[in-house]
Amino acid sequence: MLYVLHELASGYVLFKSETQDIAPIQASVADLSLFGRQVTLVAFAPFKNAAHALENGMDISEGVVNPFLKAFLELNLPKDAKKGQLTLGVQEKTLASAIVGELGLECRCDGIVKEIVRGVRFHAAKLVPQAAGAAVGATGNALNQAQLGLGHAYSRAKVKFNVHRVDTMITQAISLLDTLDTDINTFTMRLREWYGWHFPELAKIVTQGPAYARVAAIVADKSTLGARPESIAQIREILEDDEARTQAVVDASKTSMGTELSVLDFQHLQIFTERVISLIGYRNNLVTYLDEKMGAVAPNVSALLGERIGARLIAHAGSLTNLAKMPASTVQILGAEKALFRALKTKSHTPKYGLLYHSSPITRASPRNKGRVARVLANKSSLASRLDCFLDTPTRVFGDVLREQVESRVRFLEEGGKVEKNSVGMKAAMATLSKSEKEDKTSSKDKKSKKRASADSDEAEAAAEDTKSSKKSKKSSAEKEEKAAKKSKSDKSEKSDKKKKSKA
Repeated sequence: MLYVLHELASGYVLFKSETQDIAPIQASVADLSLFGRQVTLVAFAPFKNAAHALENGMDISEGVVNPFLKAFLELNLPKDAKKGQLTLGVQEKTLASAIVGELGLECRCDGIVKEIVRGVRFHAAKLVPQAAGAAVGATGNALNQAQLGLGHAYSRAKVKFNVHRVDTMITQAISLLDTLDTDINTFTMRLREWYGWHFPELAKIVTQGPAYARVAAIVADKSTLGARPESIAQIREILEDDEARTQAVVDASKTSMGTELSVLDFQHLQIFTERVISLIGYRNNLVTYLDEKMGAVAPNVSALLGERIGARLIAHAGSLTNLAKMPASTVQILGAEKALFRALKTKSHTPKYGLLYHSSPITRASPRNKGRVARVLANKSSLASRLDCFLDTPTRVFGDVLREQVESRVRFLEEGGKVEKNSVGMKAAMATLSKSEKEDKTSSKDKKSKKRASADSDEAEAAAEDTKSSKKSKKSSAEKEEKAAKKSKSDKSEKSDKKKKSKA
């Protein structure tokens, strides 16, 4: 007996089918009356709310058996069925393997299951009328509305997950950097060919592409370079104050064998040169951005391998999480998949390294030790990626320790000597990390105490000012009272004098 599990936007649904042939199911998918004879609804369990639906959807995408799903299957699947008589059809292979491990059921993900699920999706509103009623705000198109809402919530949840580990930006940046390197090389070659018609000797004096483009933009018309001392000073600055090369450029401009160009040709050549220079400037800014991003997202991998190689490993693996899940043997040959499968097909030697070949420990090692160093470096890279992926606060302390261990291993292979154990290095890294955390705490406490002291001093000053102002107000009030008393006395004496005069 085949039972098919399917998740709708409003709940889990379980169907039963006695047909084991895929042909009648395929023929009846488009017709509800025919498809209804092939499957029978067993049970439907609605989700409690939108948050519950999102939780179950996330668990299904990650291949996890949710407790709600487990209870639904245990309640509705027959328990007295003999082994081999009951099979559960699941569309997702990861979920099927999780159900096998959790409940011990026999699962299948073949074509029959996929066709049944396709028919259930097509006729869900008629086959499962409870699903439309269970959808929030049920209307005639309730299932579609529930699917749309769940899809938006699922996408937001995935985007929020990526925000915490922004390795997507690293993948895009390193891919763009590789594209820019190719484009800049192509454009500088085109610039050499184009400007070489006017000033062919410059390519032999200035061999670097970025410097050539900047010098070509300043020189422009070679015949007027000798009369422009400010341009010569700019060329000297570009060539890093190399007087010999600067004078060689000036001398070559006077005796050049190149042809003259028209004003229109110079305009287009100047526009193209400025575009190449701006592209080179943006490429430098992108390198700085990538270094900062790698320092924030994967500091240990950056300290061990460098920003560029670490970014290429993350991009090739797909994400930092995928890189952390890979064993060291996979990290070692990451980027050499074609050579690996070719070696397996021809039964020849498998590659010893992939993207790690460009790291400094492998390039400095002797040819007979390159494979050993690559194995050690891949092991440490796997540790560094896991530290970066699962540490709450990013730090490059472990990366520095791992790099020192790789360096000591290279010295041991080349010269001999002692090699430090990994446990000793990790203990030292943990001690350094705890010490830095204590220092940060003490510095934060000092800052807080300083703020409190400044606040207390401000309060004391305010209180002193208040007391001063109160004293001044008391003095002024006392002076006013004295003046009023004197005035009243003088008034009384004047009145008494007037009375005496009137009596006399």
